[in-house]
Amino acid sequence: MMQPDADGARDVLARAREVLRRVFGYEDFRGQQAGVIAELIRGGDALVLMPTGGGKSLCYQIPALVREGVGIVVSPLIALMEDQVRSLLQLGVRAAYLNSTLELEEMREVEARLLAGELDLLYVAPERLLQPRTLDLLGRVRLALFAIDEAHCVSQWGHDFRPEYLQLSVLHQRFPSVPRVALTATADARTRQEIVERLALQTARVFSDSFDRPNIRYRVTVKDRAREQLWRFIDSEHPEDAGIIYCLSRKRVEETATWLSERGRVALPYHAGLPPEVRAEHQRRFLYEEGLIMVATIAFGMGIDKPNVRFVAHLDLPRSLEAYYQETGRAGRDGLPANAWLAYGLQDVITLRQMLESSEAGEQRKRLERHRLDAMLGFCELTTCRRQALLAHFGETLDQPCGNCDNCLESVPTWDATEAAQKALSTVYRTGQRFGVSYLIEVLHGVKSERVLALGHDRLSTFGIGLELEVAQWRSVFRQLVARGLLDVDAEGHGGLRLTEACRPVLRGEQRLLLRQERRQPRQKGKPRGAPSAFAAPADQALWEALREKRRELAREQGVPPYVIFNDATLREMVEYRPETLEQLRLLYGVGERKLALYGEEFLAVIRAHGG
Repeated sequence: MMQPDADGARDVLARAREVLRRVFGYEDFRGQQAGVIAELIRGGDALVLMPTGGGKSLCYQIPALVREGVGIVVSPLIALMEDQVRSLLQLGVRAAYLNSTLELEEMREVEARLLAGELDLLYVAPERLLQPRTLDLLGRVRLALFAIDEAHCVSQWGHDFRPEYLQLSVLHQRFPSVPRVALTATADARTRQEIVERLALQTARVFSDSFDRPNIRYRVTVKDRAREQLWRFIDSEHPEDAGIIYCLSRKRVEETATWLSERGRVALPYHAGLPPEVRAEHQRRFLYEEGLIMVATIAFGMGIDKPNVRFVAHLDLPRSLEAYYQETGRAGRDGLPANAWLAYGLQDVITLRQMLESSEAGEQRKRLERHRLDAMLGFCELTTCRRQALLAHFGETLDQPCGNCDNCLESVPTWDATEAAQKALSTVYRTGQRFGVSYLIEVLHGVKSERVLALGHDRLSTFGIGLELEVAQWRSVFRQLVARGLLDVDAEGHGGLRLTEACRPVLRGEQRLLLRQERRQPRQKGKPRGAPSAFAAPADQALWEALREKRRELAREQGVPPYVIFNDATLREMVEYRPETLEQLRLLYGVGERKLALYGEEFLAVIRAHGG
């Protein structure tokens, strides 16, 4: 394809920018958006790698509105396509979806609108798209582009794998002149390569944006009565905010949701074991209600567009940094401050490794997953900037420490643990390399328990040599020895610890070992500085609450989630700038022409009533 001259490129972007302002209410593009949009408008293919909340949707929505024909969006989740269509209709965009929730009459109506050229964007589930009837239907209309959202679903190495995605290369074979864009927030190199190969995107331009989410504060703490730790975090920093809490098991999800509800928060469980209608209702409530907490397994979250999720918490260790990044990225999509909070312990590692070893995955897959889990544990045990390490894992360099993670905000003290490590490693060896941490600490503390006496371990040279450290300190030592690769977990047995080759220099006294010194987590009072719902001036706080109430009222009337009316970032600008006219209101973030016409006067009335 011939590249357009400079004037042609400027014309393409001028048209795209006009749509951006008129329809979506934004002044300019972010990051790689302009390049992706220009490439698609010109008819080229693209692979887009952007963080969650990085504005991927605009990359295909705007070209679909600029180019002739209808944009076809392949989306793996019903909730995602319904949410996006709902938001687009609010903006005056002619959008619809085809999925299994539609009755026959509704499906025929959408198809008729498609054939009549009355749609700008059509969202389709991959299963529906691949049906001969749908492909024949698309062959009868003018197509602007194909957008393959959540393209990492093509990866057989990921937990979001969808077999139907493997067949989407048929789009290129059947419609070779229609531009295609694959989009994902999953950044590892293996997944990128699979997307290119399986979707036949070898000639596509690759656009990779920074994966940094500077508004998210990363915090990691060692488990010590984890639920109470979680409650202190939520109660002090997010007493009224929406959030997501991830747990490893369905049972833990149910128990945590019930426990939070008993403490006065609206919390709902979400996992694959619940009936589909219950899951759908809980997801609907999460989208429509403000301040609701969803407690979930990884079954929840992909494609959730709710922008004002203020925190994501993990009560158990995620399986990998890829999963952690994707799940924490569901916080703060509106760009306002958000928290990613994680509590973990050595038992999490043992549980995850046992689950992995008992799975039916092949040895190559297990080896990869072990490596990913090791990287996740290493991230938790860092004493340096967490954001630098997280971005480095995805091949990105952050020159300076971020200043917005726990290790940056409070330096982590270390201590010379060489002698303690030697005692711990020797105890593992002398007890036969088959016992867990609790038992090993009993031996180090010289506890003459029934089991210790029965096994004769009270006669070992390491019996009682560890009284200088408390139980919690020894647990920290053992956990960090596992994280450093000096000890391994016997995942095929009962989680016993065993030595690795890497421990020899420490045992022999040839290598000094510095470990992080655990700090006790103080109870934080009040909201963190910069919390999006906190205003210093009482008059500003009163206006903020009034604007949110107006948003809730309009959302109920329209039957849409409140953030579809205006998101928190837009309401904050109303508080800050207090516009007096529609023209002034139009200049604010996220106020397009249709929303200005629909809701402008009502929000201006609220501002005037509060002395705007």
